[in-house]
Amino acid sequence: MAARLLPFPRLRATSGSTVFEKFCEKIHYIAPNIYCCGAGTSADTESSTGLISSQLELHRLATGRESRVATSLTMLKRMLFRYQGHVSAALVLGGVDLNGPHLYTVYPHGSTDRLPYVTMGSGSLAAMAVFECGYKDDMSLDYAKQLVYKGISAGIYNDLGSGGNVDLCIIKRGSTEYLRGYATENARKYRRPAGYAFAPGTTAVLSSKFTRPLKEIAVVEEVVAAEAGMEGAATPATGEMDTTT
Repeated sequence: MAARLLPFPRLRATSGSTVFEKFCEKIHYIAPNIYCCGAGTSADTESSTGLISSQLELHRLATGRESRVATSLTMLKRMLFRYQGHVSAALVLGGVDLNGPHLYTVYPHGSTDRLPYVTMGSGSLAAMAVFECGYKDDMSLDYAKQLVYKGISAGIYNDLGSGGNVDLCIIKRGSTEYLRGYATENARKYRRPAGYAFAPGTTAVLSSKFTRPLKEIAVVEEVVAAEAGMEGAATPATGEMDTTT
């Protein structure tokens, strides 16, 4: 791919076996020419990319120059290495700068890879199999879009943690195109038109227990009023301690 990159994620956010979000936004803005796909803990990826994005914005304002992908890579991996993997952010960083297109993986411990095609996340093995089979140099844009679509679809169908929607981000020299909702895979086949309504009592209650609060509760309120400097000090006349409250 000459001077273009196509980062893409699947869009499901899960916690164990519970799906919390089916249309989560996982392509994170780093700079106008740099974007990042996140896997791992959603809060960690969101905060990590947001922090680096703000620092790069200040750097552009100070220098008046376009952000370089190597700069964002160094900032990300240094921050993740500092926390020794406790920030669960596995990232795919892509961008185009004056040195051409760049594509990196950033692991939670701070190690990085630079390869022609990369995958991260729970569905990465299935997606990598598609990339290894179909990748070739000097691909056309349509062929590259179809290849990444097949890769993420393989991850969706072969991994229970991957969602059913696909986003696509095309980064070229001087322009970026973000395709939100590019495709929907493994959609729900049937929905009851009238919906589902369950009457009270449908689910049997096996047992219940109600504990009443204690009737006799003593509330003690203590107020101590003393002048400044008098509490715990000796009286001038007798030299004894003042214990008046």
